[in-house]
Amino acid sequence: MPRLNTLLRLATLLLAATALDAAGKDCMDPRAHHFDFWIGDWEVVNANGTVAGRNRIEAILDGCVLQETWAGTSGSAGTSLNFFDVERGKWRQFWVWREGTTLELEGGLVNGAMVLEGDSLEDGKPTRNRITWTRRSGGKVNQLWEVSADNGKTWKSIFDGMYHPARSP
Repeated sequence: MPRLNTLLRLATLLLAATALDAAGKDCMDPRAHHFDFWIGDWEVVNANGTVAGRNRIEAILDGCVLQETWAGTSGSAGTSLNFFDVERGKWRQFWVWREGTTLELEGGLVNGAMVLEGDSLEDGKPTRNRITWTRRSGGKVNQLWEVSADNGKTWKSIFDGMYHPARSP
C-alpha cells in the first residue's frame, strides 16, 4: 500500500506540473527559475572529500519542472520532481527513494540560496528536514541537509555535499 500511495502522489505532482503548463502559465513567474542554478550533471563530494555519488538535474515539461536523478556510490538511488507552485507561491520538491520512501519539501529562495523544508518520520518520531542549496564559485553548488527532532529549535547536519560539474565518463 505505501508504494501505491507513493505512485499516486507522484502521478498527482506530474499532473499538477502538466496542468501548470497547460493553463498557459508557461513558467512566466520569475520565481519559477530561481532553482535553475541546480541544473546540470554533477559529481557530489562529501565534506570529507569522498565521492558520494552522481546527480543529474534536468529541466522537463518546457522548463517548468526540474527532475533529479540520484545515484549514490553506496547503491542508494532516487529521483525528485521540483517546481514552483504558483498557487502556493513556493517551490515544492517530491523525493522518492528506490526503497519507496518519500520526502516532501517546500520553500524558496532565501538570501540567494534555495531552502526547502518538510516533515518526515524517522524511527517513528517526527523529524523536520531542511535542505539548503547554495551557489558557490567555479560553477559548484553546496547542498546542506539538516534535521531537527524539536521542530526547528536545534538542527543537526546529516549531509554536506559539494556539487562539482561532472566530467564525461
